Amino acid sequence: MALVIKSNIKKVVRELDKENAVTSVAEEVGVALDKKVEEILDEAIKRAKANGRRTLQARDL
Repeated sequence: MALVIKSNIKKVVRELDKENAVTSVAEEVGVALDKKVEEILDEAIKRAKANGRRTLQARDL
């Protein structure tokens, strides 16, 4: 499942890269970001469950 909107990656990279050192973004960055987000969410779900909650909260991240 795609969680990251790939068309926004380059835009965000441009905003964060104040020195304009990075001029392009490889396609694989989107895939890697999706995987990383899924890992973060998986850990957050485990924390919420461990705390007896059914609601995922920002503090679980």
